[in-house]
Amino acid sequence: MNNVSTNNTFEAKITLAITGASGSLYALRLLECLVAANYQVYVLISSAARVVLDTEVGMKLPSSPEKASEVLTDKYQAKAEQITVFGKEQWFSPVASGSAAPKQMVVCPCSTGTLAAISQGMSDNLIERAADVVIKERGQLIMVPRETPFSTIHLANMHSLSQMGVTIMPAAPGFYHNPQSINDLIDFMVGRMLDHLGIEQTIMPRWGYSNN
Repeated sequence: MNNVSTNNTFEAKITLAITGASGSLYALRLLECLVAANYQVYVLISSAARVVLDTEVGMKLPSSPEKASEVLTDKYQAKAEQITVFGKEQWFSPVASGSAAPKQMVVCPCSTGTLAAISQGMSDNLIERAADVVIKERGQLIMVPRETPFSTIHLANMHSLSQMGVTIMPAAPGFYHNPQSINDLIDFMVGRMLDHLGIEQTIMPRWGYSNN
């Protein structure tokens, strides 16, 4: 799907990469919120992420990027071309070039393998290349690692990326808002991501404010 619309009715464009770490519900909820905020979303999904999506939420995404785009568009009632899925080797997609890539990108959830590859500038697949582009273009990259405990290698990679201006936001929801369900914990993390992206949100109560 190389002929991506430049429809200017969208608020902005953003790249969402989903990797094989546990926590696919974070990514799906974030995608839902981005669509609701009228963002055009370029979605990159690793092979391992497809397995995790099936395991954790029973979602079997088609291998075809075009078919996967249709499934997600239907699921979130998105506008035409609001959600575009790209395959891991679609090197002519907008996210692969600094002249066309969105200035914002979230890797959620982020596996430690992807974390390591991005920290070293490997760019062996489209997720790694897209992140490399955002870093080199001085854009905003948020990475949401989901692993425990972190090894010294993981921490060193996170430290390296943080020094480059990348926001490291481990999937570690708080409990001060008195969560009543798993969805409340998911919304805590997604709300924090939206805050950092500069997107208005009301899904997560603010510290010191009533939940009502």
